[in-house]
Amino acid sequence: MTRTLHDWLRWQETLHGRAIDLGLNRVRCVAARLGLPSARPLTVTIGGTNGKGSSAHLAALIYREAGHRVGLYTSPHLLHYNERVRIDGVDVDDQSLCRAFEAIERVRADTPLTYFEYGTLAALWLFAAAEVDVQVLEVGLGGRLDAVNLVDADAALVTNIGLDHTDWLGPDRDSIGREKAGIFRAGRPAIIADPDPPAGLLDAAAATGAVLRRIGVDFGCTANAQGFDWWTAQRRLGGLPAPGLRGPAQLRNAAGVIALVDALQQRCRVDEAAIRRALPRLYLPGRCESRGRYLLDVAHNREAAEVLADHLRAQGAAAPRVLVLGMLADKPHAAFVDALAGCFDALILVELPPPRGMSAKALAAAIGPRHVALQCCENMAAALAAARARAGDGRIVVTGSFLTVAAAAALIDSEDPR
Repeated sequence: MTRTLHDWLRWQETLHGRAIDLGLNRVRCVAARLGLPSARPLTVTIGGTNGKGSSAHLAALIYREAGHRVGLYTSPHLLHYNERVRIDGVDVDDQSLCRAFEAIERVRADTPLTYFEYGTLAALWLFAAAEVDVQVLEVGLGGRLDAVNLVDADAALVTNIGLDHTDWLGPDRDSIGREKAGIFRAGRPAIIADPDPPAGLLDAAAATGAVLRRIGVDFGCTANAQGFDWWTAQRRLGGLPAPGLRGPAQLRNAAGVIALVDALQQRCRVDEAAIRRALPRLYLPGRCESRGRYLLDVAHNREAAEVLADHLRAQGAAAPRVLVLGMLADKPHAAFVDALAGCFDALILVELPPPRGMSAKALAAAIGPRHVALQCCENMAAALAAARARAGDGRIVVTGSFLTVAAAAALIDSEDPR
């Protein structure tokens, strides 16, 4: 029986008993049967707590602008699964994904792959079939035991270290940093774009024998009126245009990506003009994305909320601003809202689906009392209606999770086309 993409994805969700099961043994075994380790393109792997998605997209843009054929693998998706796998800037179609899944299933035998492991193998299989010159891989969770780490990266970038996924990665920045340093390889460039990296990250990076390059030490960036300057001891790129995604964090991410590309110049040539063309073209749906009166952002931890708050404060607010918030159960709910304090006049809480999603009432209890108007809604349609009623002509910010933003994005154009 021929399966549709929807059929395949539904089936993959049932194949393994756990949605998240970190480890490389299963995925390496199936990858070997697929013949994936035998030949691969230049590989860059990008991890971190926040900013790894935008960094991966920027790296792919730069290599494409330089004339290289590029495969890009990211997760999670916002609206369509196809967003996870892109070849030369285009989402792969349903038929291609289904062919990749069929190839995996022919050799999987009784190995119980997770949903993410299946998708990772499919992306690598499709990149091999397309004969891409460069593959850019975004880590899903952590680094050391993430399925993406089955590939030995030619260079790797860690954007920053924050407190997220502590149930899997450890309770503090040191332990999380050690896990994320697992994508580094001996003798290969290891880029760190966190200006204050934890000792655990640095110690683990040194233990791998990787060639470490740190922002503020080995490379850096300085904002100016035109955009920013990027520098190392040997090279300087002045007057670079600002990234299409704005803010100090995005400048640091862009600096890390340029350092990554620079470290691989002897393997894959990129001229300065390609970097200049790529930077202003950087755009990701759901990352500080304006849709009329709405601002959509997939921030879901304290560090990302701080970046969003900086963006909102820079914009100013001439009218009341309403925050629509939905979060997963394992996130730092109170710290997230604290980071956005002063950026909104009313708070609309919306329910997210189980098993990981929280009800609006449970989220209200988790964040505690607030000195703003608060309302709980059972679904996104009700939440957006309540937000519009409270906002008047003001801005509505939707955040807290990919699921929250995806639900809002599907409704906004039809319900409130302004």
